[in-house]
Amino acid sequence: MNDGNRPARLLPWTGEEGKPCYLLSDGDGPLSRMADVVERTQLDMAQDLLGHAADLLADARATPEQLRFLLGRMREALTDVHRVAESRGARSR
Repeated sequence: MNDGNRPARLLPWTGEEGKPCYLLSDGDGPLSRMADVVERTQLDMAQDLLGHAADLLADARATPEQLRFLLGRMREALTDVHRVAESRGARSR
């Protein structure tokens, strides 16, 4: 998706029904800056979750419910990180 000159940026959030959102811009507008902040936040949250996962997995008393909850959050974080990587990879081409 592009307008001929500018590549479309895959945004770090989805639209209705989980469909991807794209932005055509020079990369310096308010929506681009907001997307940059959201990407940084998503990556920071994934990093924090990795630390929590290490702690929980090291705890022999962790319950199946706690591990299931962790796995759900890890799936969400991995989805976000994958979208950021896909977006950044497309922009570097």
